[in-house]
Amino acid sequence: MKMRASFLLVVLTVLGSGSSEAQTAPPSAINGASQEAMNRDLMEVTIPQLEELYRSHKYTVTDVVRWYITRIAKYNGIYRAVQNLDVYGALATAAREDREAAEGGSSFSRGPMWGVPIVLKANTSVKGLVTTDGWQGYLIPGHELVAPKDATIVAKLRAAGAVILGQTNMPDFAASDTNRSTAYGRTGNAYDVRFSPGGSSGGTVTAITSNFAVLGNGTDTGNSIRMPAATSSVVGVFPTRGLVSIGGIAPLDWLLDNTGPITRTVTDAVIALDVMAGEDPMDPRTQGSAAKAQPGPYTKYLRADALKGKRFGVPAFILQGAGVPFQGVPPTESASQASADIAAARVPLRPETSDAFLKAIEGLRAAGATVIFDDSILPISFAETVAHVSTMSYVRAGTEKFLAEYGPAQYHSVEEYEKAVGSLLPHTIIGGVDGAAGNDRHYVVQTGFENDPQAEANVLIPRRKALDAYNEALERLHLDGLVYPAAQMPPPDETMPQNGRISDGPHSDTSWVNMIGVPAVVVPGGFYADGLPFGLELSARPWRDGDLLGWAYAYEQITHHRRPPVLVEQGLLPNAR
Repeated sequence: MKMRASFLLVVLTVLGSGSSEAQTAPPSAINGASQEAMNRDLMEVTIPQLEELYRSHKYTVTDVVRWYITRIAKYNGIYRAVQNLDVYGALATAAREDREAAEGGSSFSRGPMWGVPIVLKANTSVKGLVTTDGWQGYLIPGHELVAPKDATIVAKLRAAGAVILGQTNMPDFAASDTNRSTAYGRTGNAYDVRFSPGGSSGGTVTAITSNFAVLGNGTDTGNSIRMPAATSSVVGVFPTRGLVSIGGIAPLDWLLDNTGPITRTVTDAVIALDVMAGEDPMDPRTQGSAAKAQPGPYTKYLRADALKGKRFGVPAFILQGAGVPFQGVPPTESASQASADIAAARVPLRPETSDAFLKAIEGLRAAGATVIFDDSILPISFAETVAHVSTMSYVRAGTEKFLAEYGPAQYHSVEEYEKAVGSLLPHTIIGGVDGAAGNDRHYVVQTGFENDPQAEANVLIPRRKALDAYNEALERLHLDGLVYPAAQMPPPDETMPQNGRISDGPHSDTSWVNMIGVPAVVVPGGFYADGLPFGLELSARPWRDGDLLGWAYAYEQITHHRRPPVLVEQGLLPNAR
């Protein structure tokens, strides 16, 4: 296990270096297929298109996997999206699938994602690989956090036939709106490497929009699937919390965390979500989800006319820039400190983003939907209600549970990590003083959620109030869902100071979605004047994921906003640090 992990780190170093070795490391011969033909067939390929290429025997899985490995080697030194490329594992899986297909002949049955190359975010456990969670502390030689088994969604994706190419870069513990990690450095935006791809799923969005894989997963604790998707002209799905298991994913805040697919098309997102969804004993919030969710498969909701007659409201608090403090306001805080926290979370909507949003919603109207602006649709008071969902007291319990099940042999708890390594785990994932950028909140006592008599007051009651307010607005104005910008600003230039300091990424006012757990999706919504993408976000009632994805599909089909980036092999930031 350790030997394999070390080998993969060597591969990572070679491919991330941008050296001449990286250009020649992957196999170059692709079974006689011309590189030009493969570039034409595989660039922007979708799952249905790839299935047809396999069905017609134009390419083998090994051909396709080698094409992606070669592409990653060519460009990853600039964009640094892939933190850990598992060449050995991917080619071994491809060879096995090719062998099984040959042996099965005409009666061979392929899974829904058979032969589909994917990437996984570096906080998602993949058996035998290091779950860095973006943090150098899980990469200490001899103490690497090598996953003993797959996360639940990884096991599901494997069973469906997906080929795992490797793991994508992410900021430490997913706790940032940009994509700088102590484990691997900075990921750049594929449309211009100087700019941010957002965080914390910036590695996955850069990989997918760059055609380094067909799809990947992201995780989202405050906006981390949706805001990065908006920066990179890809689709990002935040399922109803409880539809997809987070078992085996290193938590930032398990009461807010979620995972979902990041893809170039809505169809691919739906195929992946059908595979990923389902109940899991490792994630109690998934229990009973089958009875609550719309019946699958979700592909049946994909209709070009799905937006006809639908009504969407625009949340007033987002237009007014009223944000929500990350993890909420602890009830132990004074009124003055709570007010300061809420004020600090304010993220004004930039004029250029407002303009992009107004242009983007014309696509909804063209597809037959009505968009309603009304100051009573989730006013600032809604953001204040959401802010009182306070999860900070329960962070450590999530980390303890993760290490107990997915830690390496030498540490299965916070205490065992500290004893084995000789240093502490950061407060970000075990609680204590909240050290988020510029935040000086006081010490928060950690406890277990299930046995805490304050859990109702801290989380459940304010969450119910916020969800009731959300549903009330939909009912009162006969709305099907909400629509709003996925970020409050364009991606910033990370080579230049922003507001007098190093940029900490684009920001959003969308963490309320995590607080109440309703489904949301981001779709490409066009481009800013400088060529960087804008993303449009839609949300729906809980468990109406099928309807939501149908709307996204209809919007995609009428607008066709996605335009792939033109990648460079050399750039202003040769190592994208």
